[in-house]
Amino acid sequence: MRKKNTSKNDQRSNESRPYRVRLPGFIGDDEVGLGDVIKHVTHTFGIKPCGGCERRAAMLNRWFVFTGRAK
Repeated sequence: MRKKNTSKNDQRSNESRPYRVRLPGFIGDDEVGLGDVIKHVTHTFGIKPCGGCERRAAMLNRWFVFTGRAK
C-alpha cells in the first residue's frame, strides 16, 4: 500500500472546509454557522456579546455549518 502524500497545503485545504449538517425542515436555502446560532440564542437570553464572543462565533462558523438541502 502507498501512503498518501499529505503536504501542508493539503492539510490547510481540509481545515478550511466546515463540517456540514443538513437540517431540511429547519433551515432555509441559506447556510447558518454554529457561531451565528449561539450568538442568536445568547442575545435572546439578554447576554451582551464582547470582542471574544465575535471571534469565537467566527471560528465556530468556519468549523460547523447547518444547511437546508443538498447542493
